[in-house]
Amino acid sequence: MKITNSLFFIILIMSIHMNAQNQRLRDYGIEIGVLKPGKLNAITDVEGVTVGHETIIEGDHIRTGVTAIVPHQGNIFQNKVPAAIYIGNGFGKLAGYSQVKELGNIETPIILTNTLSVAAATEGLVSYTLNQKENADVRSVNSVVGETNDGYLNDIRGRHVTEQNVLNAIANAKSGRVEEGNVGAGTGTVCFGYKGGIGTSSRQLPESLGGYTVGVLVQTNFGGVLEINGVPIAKELQKYPYRDKILNDADGSCMIVVITDAPLNARNLERLAKRAMLGLAKTGGIASNGSGDYVIAVSTAKENLIPYQSDSIYNDKKEVRNDDMSPLFLATIESTEEAILNALFAAKTVTGRDGHTIESLPIYKVLELMKKYNKLKD
Repeated sequence: MKITNSLFFIILIMSIHMNAQNQRLRDYGIEIGVLKPGKLNAITDVEGVTVGHETIIEGDHIRTGVTAIVPHQGNIFQNKVPAAIYIGNGFGKLAGYSQVKELGNIETPIILTNTLSVAAATEGLVSYTLNQKENADVRSVNSVVGETNDGYLNDIRGRHVTEQNVLNAIANAKSGRVEEGNVGAGTGTVCFGYKGGIGTSSRQLPESLGGYTVGVLVQTNFGGVLEINGVPIAKELQKYPYRDKILNDADGSCMIVVITDAPLNARNLERLAKRAMLGLAKTGGIASNGSGDYVIAVSTAKENLIPYQSDSIYNDKKEVRNDDMSPLFLATIESTEEAILNALFAAKTVTGRDGHTIESLPIYKVLELMKKYNKLKD
């Protein structure tokens, strides 16, 4: 039996009622970009990368958590990863930036949490590092912690994230499918006026372009004028900032973590990180004045790991040439755009602090609009 557009749309609607927000963007026939996703369409498609969450929900006012991204399964302090951090808009409290900028590497897992829990996350990363037996002589740790402000739904002033929560998130980190939406650091976030959260996506380059994988994970908590695959969702639904000259809040933040197995140096990782902001822009994000939009980019290429100690005074590394970076740029843009949208599609309605409620993305209405603009794949 041939499935017509109308029948396909009916099947999609039935799927919504059966599965609520458990499906991802591509499950509804919405495909972003032209490059092929990895097997899981997640940051964990990059070999060795694991992700862990610690979700903290208590009573009617605590809605927060921790997300840990572990670049490889060895001792990260002893075998550091080339890295860069790009600041799209700097209204944020990211920890560890200056040493990454200076030395071009990261030596801990990457932690995402809420704004007022950066200190607790730092304590957790320091303890994690010092507790590894190979690090018995370590006297300095540059912990990398990103954040967004979940204070609308969460009692952020209570600072409910503890060092143990951070250690738990790292211990929970695993390969395979990454849980998205209201989980970990995305538990209390808001995006485009809807419930935000954690989202992920990946792209696999063809062998002719190097065969490398790019994976992205986002913590979405920002504003703007939502578009999905070019469809003006916010405009059609009449839900966007500054409508009718009313100064609705467009502030917030977005943390973006980009990991690739391509052998890149810190300079080209920063170039890669810059392109993630183009993916954010394609969803309608505007990097507003009060938004902390940071991109952390890492290369996990095994041959380019940076030993803490070495008998040689030289680094002998293989690196992708500048002229061959463009496919990786495109992979980053597409993965970032789709990761943000996956976060929106996965998130569910939440009621939190002071009875504040943030509704999830109205998927039924969104799919109607995607169909109207002929942006649903049969």
